[in-house]
Amino acid sequence: MDLHVSNLSPATTGEELRKAFSAHGKVSKVTILTEQRSNGKKTGTSLGYGFVAMPDSGEGRAAVTAMDRHDLHGLPLKVQQARPFRVTRNRG
Repeated sequence: MDLHVSNLSPATTGEELRKAFSAHGKVSKVTILTEQRSNGKKTGTSLGYGFVAMPDSGEGRAAVTAMDRHDLHGLPLKVQQARPFRVTRNRG
């Protein structure tokens, strides 16, 4: 189950996020999105959100319940199940 985690502090690291969610089950992947310039170079500045992948959906649901509004670096996290990415096409 993929979880969308927002309201991340710029100081939050992927390892900290992994540790926090691991208390509720196995975490297979953590991604924090960072800013990218128009020339393609990453600045490393956090966009304030990311994703946590948990292979067991029961553990994922438990993590959503436990971690939503959980304080991390002074900010309450917003955690929900990630929705599939949708591509829209201009049919004009």
